[in-house]
Amino acid sequence: MSKATRTTPQSPVQHAADSHDLIRVHGARENNLKDVSIEIPKRRLTVFTGVSGSGKSSLVFDTIAAESQRMINETYSAFLQGFMPTLARPEVDVLDGLTTAISVDQQRMGGDLRSTVGTATDANAMLRILFSRLGKPHIGPPSAYSFNTATVRASGAITVERGARTKAEKATFTRTGGMCTHCEGRGKVSDIDLTQLYDDTKSISEGAFTIPGWKSDNVWTVGIYAESGFLDPHKPIRRFTKKEMHDFLYREPTKVKVNGVNLTYEGLIPKIQKSFLSKDKESMQPHIRAFVERAVTFTTCPDCDGTRLSEGARSSKIGRISIADACAMEIRDLAEWVRRLDEPSVTPLLTALQGTLDSFTEIGLGYLSLDRPAGTLSGGEAQRVKMIRHLGSSLTDVTYVFDEPTIGLHPHDIRRMNDLLLRLRDKGNTVLVVEHKPEAIAIADHVVDLGPGAGTEGGTVCFEGTVEGLRASGTVTGRHLDDRATLKDSVRTPTGALQIRGATANNLQGVDVDVPLGVLCVVTGVAGSGKSSLVHGALPRQAGAEGVVSVDQSAIRGSRRSNPATYTGLLEPIRKAFAKANGVKPALFSANSEGACPTCNGAGVIYTDLAMMAGVATTCEDCEGKRFQPSVLEYHLGGRDISEVLAMSVTEAEEFFGAGEARTPAAHRILERLADVGLGYLSLGQPLTTLSGGERQRLKLAVHMAEKGGVYVLDEPTTGLHLADVEHLLGLLDRLVESGKSVIVIEHHQAVMAHADWIIDLGPGAGHDGGRVVFEGTPADLVAERSTLTGEHLAQYVGA
Repeated sequence: MSKATRTTPQSPVQHAADSHDLIRVHGARENNLKDVSIEIPKRRLTVFTGVSGSGKSSLVFDTIAAESQRMINETYSAFLQGFMPTLARPEVDVLDGLTTAISVDQQRMGGDLRSTVGTATDANAMLRILFSRLGKPHIGPPSAYSFNTATVRASGAITVERGARTKAEKATFTRTGGMCTHCEGRGKVSDIDLTQLYDDTKSISEGAFTIPGWKSDNVWTVGIYAESGFLDPHKPIRRFTKKEMHDFLYREPTKVKVNGVNLTYEGLIPKIQKSFLSKDKESMQPHIRAFVERAVTFTTCPDCDGTRLSEGARSSKIGRISIADACAMEIRDLAEWVRRLDEPSVTPLLTALQGTLDSFTEIGLGYLSLDRPAGTLSGGEAQRVKMIRHLGSSLTDVTYVFDEPTIGLHPHDIRRMNDLLLRLRDKGNTVLVVEHKPEAIAIADHVVDLGPGAGTEGGTVCFEGTVEGLRASGTVTGRHLDDRATLKDSVRTPTGALQIRGATANNLQGVDVDVPLGVLCVVTGVAGSGKSSLVHGALPRQAGAEGVVSVDQSAIRGSRRSNPATYTGLLEPIRKAFAKANGVKPALFSANSEGACPTCNGAGVIYTDLAMMAGVATTCEDCEGKRFQPSVLEYHLGGRDISEVLAMSVTEAEEFFGAGEARTPAAHRILERLADVGLGYLSLGQPLTTLSGGERQRLKLAVHMAEKGGVYVLDEPTTGLHLADVEHLLGLLDRLVESGKSVIVIEHHQAVMAHADWIIDLGPGAGHDGGRVVFEGTPADLVAERSTLTGEHLAQYVGA
């Protein structure tokens, strides 16, 4: 047997496989990007910065991550691709060096009341298996502990065919579920106020229904009740017979024919429950949510006491703990309980469950419980929950894409998030982060700064390089990176106070606090300390007489047909102004109504569905992408047609509708509000689907500014805002206070804290370690005392 001879080491030659260490992007034109070409180093942490709307998300999510996902989907068979969402290739010339991309975005979790933190992760599934193996008394398989599974029993005859023989057999089927039969696994039961559904002095034909979206010409809603044959549509509802009222409110689903169409008729109560009450309130549009809050009273289910589980599932225990008790624990306490279990037969399961629960604690979410509804998580909490399944992954050479992972984090918590991002990188992954916070930018290996402005004024790369290079670059981000706010010389004097006494929502521990009115009050504290519970839970009841305008973090909903003009209500006065000037109907000036181009139905483009291949969108040849009929474009206002007006920026339109022939006060007021929140660069007709997170947040703020109310409650208004935009926001908050409003802000940004007149700091920790007021006073007093985590970080920020 011959031995290998040792050779003299030679100078290392790079292997061809090691040369692919860059992600190359050339000629990216997605949304507002202007032929962007960059090279991003792999296995490094790259932060993308720039003002809100500069093109960061368009480059990172809509170009790099989207193309990676599309290429992965193409590896599956055509049959499987038919079941997947079709993804169009981004507008880019060359994308080279891509790896598998995992996107962790800001989208809120859960649209169903049965979606919880436990069901959104694998924790609930593992707990159900654990209790099905160790729970005493044993009640059945894992499904017996699931509040999403109903118990089903069935019996009957079945026919079995074997060759030429046919045999009839009796069969029974049983599936044991853990769902509470009273609340159907929702934990809450509802009581509907019928006076909010209809006016019983009117008949159905007279428009008795007061439900949003229920119009008299809608055959699926009002039409089916008017034409079903069960009711007299011309009789006032209060004069219905007992049978008619039963059919109207409670009739079981019944097939009927309305105008030749087969439809299903059912009573109003079950119809409302299916249409509105099966959805998570947080995911509803604002006007629908307002209706539900008026019409429906939710109370804890008396049968399951809010646990969602059947009596059998609650009776089965490991030691003295049922699965309901386990899900109600704070996750860090549950992790300790699981760690104390010693049962060799389920060791692999306990190890996996322990790892998942420890990840919650490690990522700063140990204060949550597994039964927390997913829809109640903030954008930052939802994003961190999505991160959990990736923390223990053994995959390497993956591209992780994060959209502002520090959202909702106190400065004290940002350090922990930075450590997690660095750990993902150190495992050999490429980490791409869209971020505004200086503390997160500081850890970058590579920085890409986009701008110089937003919208059409952005979309170019202003800087590529190190953090130190960014500081010296002279870009908008570079100039503001080391900005530090100063404490105000004097603070405003409150005009009154809202007294909150004994607040106990969620983790609040009998909080007593006076929230000052007539000033800018900031409520702060570490994530999970009870800020939202105090402001959104206790405050509205106390401030009822004042009128509360609440701007939360819920997502703006809209299709590619929706735009700033339609969302803000701006299009309505514009249409009326065009109609009045030309003596025609306002409906002609809507691309969703009579004025729409018949070829593209007002979309401006023709979409060709290519099944499992990406669909193709081509500009409509008839309207040339203008969305309106040629005859409509002949009508003018101030020398412009409707398509030219919708192509204007907010700043142009504000000037256009402010004076001269086109002067329209109603439109001008809305445009002023859009300019006030820093959206002067947006086009009126730009699809909402192309707006960034920060732009959507400010668009929503502009809409709420029109509401009449004495108290404005803003939930983290700096979300998605660049350092340069925060200064603009502070000016807006000052103008609100000076106009006589009371402004209450939930916020972690130190610049907003330093600008406040009064600070309420909750803590000292999260979950059961929080829920108490640890400081209330002026920012200067908080800095001087440094008695809390917030005080320490604010003192460092202002250089005290």
